Parts: sequence; C-alpha cells; structure tokens
Amino acid sequence: MRISTQGLVCGMFVSRLDRPWLDSPFPMHGVKVKTERDIAMLRRVCSHVWVDTSRGESPDPRYLAFEAPKPGAASNGEFERLRKVTWTIESDLKEELKQAAEVNTELEASITEVMTDLQEGKQIDLDRLKDGVDAMIESILRNPSAFVWLREMKARDRYTYQHALGCAIWAASFGRHLGLEREELRVLAMGGMLCDVGKAKLPPELLVKQDPLTAAEVQLLRDHVRLGLEVLGVNAALSPAIIEIVATHHERYDGSGYPRGLKADQIPIFGRILGIVDSYDAMTSVRPYAQNRSPHDAINELYQQRGRLFQAELVEQFIQACGIYPTGTLVELSNGQVAVITEVHSLKRLRPRVMLLLGPDKSPLERFRELDMGETEFDETGAPLTIRRGLPNGSYGLDPVELFLV
Repeated sequence: MRISTQGLVCGMFVSRLDRPWLDSPFPMHGVKVKTERDIAMLRRVCSHVWVDTSRGESPDPRYLAFEAPKPGAASNGEFERLRKVTWTIESDLKEELKQAAEVNTELEASITEVMTDLQEGKQIDLDRLKDGVDAMIESILRNPSAFVWLREMKARDRYTYQHALGCAIWAASFGRHLGLEREELRVLAMGGMLCDVGKAKLPPELLVKQDPLTAAEVQLLRDHVRLGLEVLGVNAALSPAIIEIVATHHERYDGSGYPRGLKADQIPIFGRILGIVDSYDAMTSVRPYAQNRSPHDAINELYQQRGRLFQAELVEQFIQACGIYPTGTLVELSNGQVAVITEVHSLKRLRPRVMLLLGPDKSPLERFRELDMGETEFDETGAPLTIRRGLPNGSYGLDPVELFLV
C-alpha cells in the first residue's frame, strides 16, 4: 500500500518507490527498513513509498496515501466493476444542511413509527420509509457531508433509532463514494435502515442492559437477524437484495460472523459493506452496554481488523470515503489550535475543512472560523499547517454535540 514517508517505521518492507530504483541508493528488489538511518535516506529521496504488509510492519492509517484514479484506466477488479457513476458535489454544505435537517426529522419520525408498529405486532409499513430514504439519497448525492454532519451532531440517545438512521446515512454515503447508481444506493440505505429491525422483537430490557451480557443473552441478541428476516419476509414488495443485506450484515470476512459463518466472497458485496458501516456506527454511538469511541478511534479499529473481520480493500475504500479524521472529530492542529472536522475531501483525507474553536493557548476563540486545509497549507507564521492528533469528545470541555455548530 502507498504511504507517506513520514509514516515509515523500522520493520517495514518497502517494495516500491515513487521514483526509479536506479535513482536511489537502494537495491531494486526492495528494502527492509532496519534503522532510523534507512528511514532518513528514504525520506531524502522520496515523498511516498509502497510497503508490503505481508513482509513487514503495517503503517498507521494516518499515513496512507491513496492515488487518484487515472482517467481512462482499465476497469479491473471488484470495486472498478461496481463504479458506474462519478458523483460530484452540487451544493454548498451550509445550503445542504438546511434541506438535510428537514429530511432527517421526517426520517426519525418514520423509523420511530415503524419500530413502534413492530413492537405492537403490526405489519411494517415500508412505504413510510421509502419516501424519506429517497429524499435522504438525493441530499447525499448533492453533498454527502451534510447528512454525515447531522448524524454526528444529533442527540445521542434512543440508540436503536439513531443507529438505524446512521447505518442508512453511512451506507448511502459509502455507496456514493464507490460510484453506485441511484437505485443501488436506495437498496443500501434501506438495508442499513432495516438491518437491525429484528431487535424490535427482543425483550426491551436486553437492549438497554448496562452490565456485560451473559452467553445466553449474547445468543438471544444474535437472534435478531433471524427475527428481522421473519418480519421482512412477509413483505412481497421488498427487494431480495435488501433481505440479503439483513441476512449477511453480521457475517465476517474470516468466517467468524453469524448466523451462517460465511467468509470472503461468500458474503455478498452489499453485506460486506453493511458489516463495516454497522460496526463503525455502533462504535461511534452511545450504547447502554459499551463506551462509544471517537470517529478516529473507530477508523483505527476497522483498519486493524482489515483482512480479518472485514475485507481489506473495502476498509481502505471506507477510509477514503469518510477520512482518517471523519466529520465531527475534534482535532488539534500543528499550531496548537483545536478544531472540529466539518467536511472531508475524498483524496485529501488529512486536509479537511474544519471549524476552529480554540486558539493555540486553548482559550475559546471569540468567533468560530471555518478553514479549508485543502486550500491552506501554512499557518499565520508560515509554518506547515497539519493535523497533529485526534482528540476524544470532551477534550478541553468541548463536545461537538453540545456546540451543535450547524
């Protein structure tokens, strides 16, 4: 994989340079990084290198350097075959937030109604969801950052409902990044919305239990997949592709998932996508039985599980879609200022748009100010401006939810 030379560490195997091997002091068959001197030499001659993770250490995901697709490049591989459309940003974030907020409110009401009907033994009304999902997809196609931002900013309670909406938002946003067509995005979003619908049939006290679950309770919780399929199977109008997502979103790439223990490409691509989306949204949500993680920590966890729980290439695509520091993440910049990520650039994941909150001395700014790091490379002193580190919510008394910057 291609990384910045700033991410080199001892133990890595460099298999390719960003220039011919003959222009470097290294052997043409690759180099095992053994000393700090090796790292210094590589940094002198290269800005990027390719590392073989099967022959050495893996890089920190902060230093992954994805290449922009080349115009006219041959379409080989699974993800190239998926890509049918190249979507472009059509609206400003602030403008889109207004429309997204209205759609979000309607969707939340629809999800609540659907879940309540299920708990009362009524048949699920999919038409109530479809209109809201279609409106959400249109917003995500115009500017995917708006709904993602709203997802992070909304009050973090009513986990079941917020998680259903979060999965739909991330599934559609990820599908947009992959270049899927509008109807495929609708399938992904509906699958995300309904993947945990079977939990409405479980004992309510199980879903809010704060103590560790017993083995029997874990097994009962896993039964939500079967229950969801029973609920949805009676609806003849529901796409088989959506049913397939519900059936496979807890399968895992190494075969350790459930309910069937499928592995690798036995799991349909949309099931693999929702497996990542469901896990990411769960990790970043407040749940009764687990501490939530920052978006940056959740991305790191997915990255660590690539090739095991999740398909490696798909994890890397998801990182490209949402960024190493996803929307809503608190970060400290190289000049000491503290900011929150408001928008991620697809190929400049380390140079997002941010809202500056605290000055270098960590005192609140009189007025929050937006800054696009994709266009601003240096700070006011002329020093390179970068993200120094991600911060957990609550750092320096800040929580993006409470700020509700939109």
